[in-house]
Amino acid sequence: MAIKITDECINCGACEPECPNNAIYEGADEWKYSDGTDLTGDVLLTNGKKVDASKSQIPVSDEFYFIVTDKCTECKGFHEEPQCAAVCPVDCCVPDENNVETEKELLDKQKLMHKE
Repeated sequence: MAIKITDECINCGACEPECPNNAIYEGADEWKYSDGTDLTGDVLLTNGKKVDASKSQIPVSDEFYFIVTDKCTECKGFHEEPQCAAVCPVDCCVPDENNVETEKELLDKQKLMHKE
């Protein structure tokens, strides 16, 4: 399952540079699927959603750091555990029970975003 940041976030920013998928953004920041990935142009995501990777997207949160679910792989393919959760000083990077994915689905997403 993807990771989410709860409203207990203190906006310290420790998580953002740790994300290998560039899926973490500061509150109120627009974001793109292409940020930190190999995605370009029109893309069909592993969940079936069609997106323009270069188009700016609205922030998920205006108040605190957020994780883009479509880009989060729980660090699968990079690390043994989610790095955001490992560095969070207030333990607000937690599993997102509304976005449950298998390890295979997470690895497929990682492969889509990072061509080898």
